[in-house]
Amino acid sequence: MKRRILIVGGGFAGLWTALGAARVVDLQGDARSTVEITLVSPRPELHIRPRLHEAHPEQMAVPFLPLLNAVDVNFVEGTVERIHRADRCVDVTTATGETQSVGYDRLVLTSGSRLFRPPLPGLADHAFAVDQLNEAVALREHLESLASKPDTAARNTFVVVGGGFTGLEVATELPQRLRAILGETVRPRIVVVERADAIGPDLGPGPRPEIIEALDHLGIETRVGAGVVSLDATGVVTASGERIDADTVIWTGGMVASGLTAQVSPNVDRQGRMEVAADLRVTGANDIFGAGDVVRALTDDEAHYSLMSCQHAQFMGRFAGHNVAADLLGLPTIEYRQPFYATCLDLGVWGAVYTEGWDRQVKLTRKEGKERKMLINTQWIYPPAADREQALAAGNPYLS
Repeated sequence: MKRRILIVGGGFAGLWTALGAARVVDLQGDARSTVEITLVSPRPELHIRPRLHEAHPEQMAVPFLPLLNAVDVNFVEGTVERIHRADRCVDVTTATGETQSVGYDRLVLTSGSRLFRPPLPGLADHAFAVDQLNEAVALREHLESLASKPDTAARNTFVVVGGGFTGLEVATELPQRLRAILGETVRPRIVVVERADAIGPDLGPGPRPEIIEALDHLGIETRVGAGVVSLDATGVVTASGERIDADTVIWTGGMVASGLTAQVSPNVDRQGRMEVAADLRVTGANDIFGAGDVVRALTDDEAHYSLMSCQHAQFMGRFAGHNVAADLLGLPTIEYRQPFYATCLDLGVWGAVYTEGWDRQVKLTRKEGKERKMLINTQWIYPPAADREQALAAGNPYLS
């Protein structure tokens, strides 16, 4: 009877977990006939989430079935609703609405994260988002529809709620997108509202001068120190009492981990992420590993922990895949470490700012930063070709 590795989630962490596990099984030779690897995901495609703020989000879905087939990983199209730890199985709701049980000997939870939406008045009904592909497409359709509406101040005003990484990329991409839709003569008013006392609070002071320079260059307004407290069909109200009339409000208010984490571990942080050991094994669950946005993992010896980013998800997936397969086969697991950390923030036509280190030392800006961002977004974060040798090599946890 085959021993089964089940991977829940087909995002960056899940896909690279599959490659990492397949690599270990392949290296063992005889294990190929005794170990079965299965990935469960709602769709057989990787959504390139870091690019959903761009003008054509519908192009940001990469089919991965050929890749999984190349490395002998099975695929189940569906959504995991329930994890039964005691019975070592999960309930999967398929695309047709049926429920089926899928068993496992080892589980890797890589079910990702979702946009945090607090119970603010009007948020659910009146805000757009770029968290999921369908939401980004809905925003695109809305923006394109504005061209047929009367030329009013509200039509030409765009509020981006949240001045963090995503909010800044959304806001700085808007001028170019809107010129293509509304014409060169329209001067849209774009306002970024951030409840913290500074723009880019999580990015720190290192790249802030470049961020402010880019916002000024693009004519983007900011409001700091007072977040949005309510929304309606015609705009927002901030905590300072200011009302901004706008036909378009885009919410980018942070992330929380998949709710499946609470079914696996009681030890979760404020974002819902699970605690894991050095080999990414979930604390208190010896047969379950985790990777990506669902875990809080130590990345180095300087007490830095992983962030909700594809940078950490890809790398961590390789380690989780390696370790879950090694553990199943009775081989030693290895310690996850990812000491190098970098950020690259797209700032529209101004360019981009690239930093290195947890103190975010600025290394590249403007055109040079943009070139680095293009390299990251169009090459580095994409899956390998559906070639067995290349795909298995991409699952190597020691790949730099």
